[in-house]
Amino acid sequence: MDILANYGTMLVLVAAAVGFFMAWGIGANDVANAMGTSVGSKALTIKQAIIIAMIFEFAGAYLAGGEVTSTIRKGIIDASYFTDIPEQLVFGMISALFAAATWLLVASYLGWPVSTTHSIVGAIIGFSAIGVGVETVAWNKVLGIVGSWIVTPLIAGVFSFIIFNSAQKLIFDTDKPVEQAKRWVPMYMFLAGFVLSLVTIKKGLKHIGLEIGTAEGYIYAIAVALAVALAGKFFISRLDLNLKADRRAQYMNVEKVFAILMVITACCMAFAHGSNDVANAIGPLAAVVSIIENNGEIASKAALAWWILPLGGLGIVAGLAIFGHRVIATIGKGITHLTPSRGFAAELAAACTVVVASGTGLPISTTQTLVGAVLGVGMARGIAAINMGVVRNIVVSWVITLPVGATLSIMFFWMIKGALS
Repeated sequence: MDILANYGTMLVLVAAAVGFFMAWGIGANDVANAMGTSVGSKALTIKQAIIIAMIFEFAGAYLAGGEVTSTIRKGIIDASYFTDIPEQLVFGMISALFAAATWLLVASYLGWPVSTTHSIVGAIIGFSAIGVGVETVAWNKVLGIVGSWIVTPLIAGVFSFIIFNSAQKLIFDTDKPVEQAKRWVPMYMFLAGFVLSLVTIKKGLKHIGLEIGTAEGYIYAIAVALAVALAGKFFISRLDLNLKADRRAQYMNVEKVFAILMVITACCMAFAHGSNDVANAIGPLAAVVSIIENNGEIASKAALAWWILPLGGLGIVAGLAIFGHRVIATIGKGITHLTPSRGFAAELAAACTVVVASGTGLPISTTQTLVGAVLGVGMARGIAAINMGVVRNIVVSWVITLPVGATLSIMFFWMIKGALS
């Protein structure tokens, strides 16, 4: 307790620095989830994608990132074990942030899309199990996360396979693809509007105190979807699409329509991602600040100091601007060749998976969801369309994320404890 009194200000400053570093890692690695498919399909240039993501990720993090956050991310450890040793929890949270951020830096440099949620969870497990005791960890939650490595990409892959094949049969494989696009694309716009509204309602608005009920949420989502579909139908009717052009030119025209859709889905996913995943950086930071300000008392929820959300938002933007292009290239170009229609199928499938996971309480990684969706699109075109070498590297990076995060966290925990004890 004397440690918190004597070194409290220094510990908050250190936590703020590593919290910013963690947010930087989220921007460098995780934002590719929202933007990778848009860049890979050439719906957006890398520069446009980074500018759009900066705006919507920051807006999501700052406007809907939460006034109050859970101090222990995903309930992975039992805080009651730290009641008499709050300084150990402070050391641990700083170690976890530093460990997860370090791993994200390495993974981003190598272009590996890893889960930022799993990075911080692995780091928290590490310091808690080895530094304090294995009984402090909720191992059933850990098993759920490991299970999500298989379940999440599989669900997203199935969704994207179905969406992509439906577009092929209803539009691309017909005699008049442009006419069919005019008929069916508003339906896809309705589906996109509905799913993305639900994602925003479930993963964004709840953070700003707008607790919208399930039935009410569906009504709002249907209203937004109808508006999007009607607007889409109006704008498509005004597009100068040559119905008598050759087949290749008609395909190009259809892809232009899907490119517009992709930009909309990318903006919504970036906002939802910013609002949800900024907690991976600010949750442990908020825990440190709360414990020190309350003289060692550990609360299950921590009110955020005014400077924490902007710090997280700026960190995400900085990481995206400096290193984001590496992981964007892997998701957008490395796994399989994407066009706007394929990219749209992957992004919509990822959004559908997020909605299913939110409704069922399934632990989810947005990274694994998007990679699974891109794989589903590739599988719809045949196994030869997938770069298996890239996929192998991605899967290996997923498997080692938890143990690497845990190992680094243990090292940093003992170093901080040794320096201050």
